[in-house]
Amino acid sequence: MERSYAIGDIHGHLDKLRAAHDRIAADRARCGDAAAPVIHLGDLTDRGPESRGVIDYLIEGIARGEPWLVIRGNHDETFLQFVLDPARPNPVLPEDETWLSKAWGGSETLRSYGVTVPRLGWSRLDLPALHRAAHEAVPQAHVDFLRARPYWHRRGDCVFVHAGVRRGVAIEDQDPNELIWLREPFLSDPEPFPWLVVHGHTVVGDDPVHFGNRLALDTGAPFGGPLTAAVIEGREAWRLTDQGREVIAPPERNGPRFSR
Repeated sequence: MERSYAIGDIHGHLDKLRAAHDRIAADRARCGDAAAPVIHLGDLTDRGPESRGVIDYLIEGIARGEPWLVIRGNHDETFLQFVLDPARPNPVLPEDETWLSKAWGGSETLRSYGVTVPRLGWSRLDLPALHRAAHEAVPQAHVDFLRARPYWHRRGDCVFVHAGVRRGVAIEDQDPNELIWLREPFLSDPEPFPWLVVHGHTVVGDDPVHFGNRLALDTGAPFGGPLTAAVIEGREAWRLTDQGREVIAPPERNGPRFSR
């Protein structure tokens, strides 16, 4: 049975990312599997203090041969758009919001690159000047890395995406915007998909949730919650803790959680 590891939305929290990888390393040692990939479900950037550090960490790990995969998230896409072409309309953001609006956390990302962002409402900022500063401050290697991120990854019984999938559409034919932005009707869909959909994007509280047809791993790292690292074998999943594995039980399984 294929084993995969997955990590939820990081949002600039390098300390939590390192801790998640430590828990994965401990699980690898217990099961003797050094080859199973680690799939990061996107949203590397925004809100947290170390977006630049997170991207550096991932680039360096992949370069030294770590079996890490990184999926594109909507925050990564919006950051990339600001650096490359801030005038291009975002098809999802409301007209009265930008990546620099407080709720999006783009200012924290720019600060991690040494770009000073005044603490003003975004409508009072000199956006062209900030764009020029971002274009100069963000290394080309980071731009290239983000541009190369895939929108999905399929492995065994699982499809890994940032946000969700559209029912009845082959994974190869899914709309990329929906793969990083979708909520409904995906979140309320109770029927099985062809795969277990492993995703982030929508915070489910402090604990990951197995809905039977999907596994939700965004546990709100930028809002004081943990950064979840999980191991998936077939369609079964466990959260990794400092004490070992803790089952993420699908709804049809009753009884207490257990560690292994």
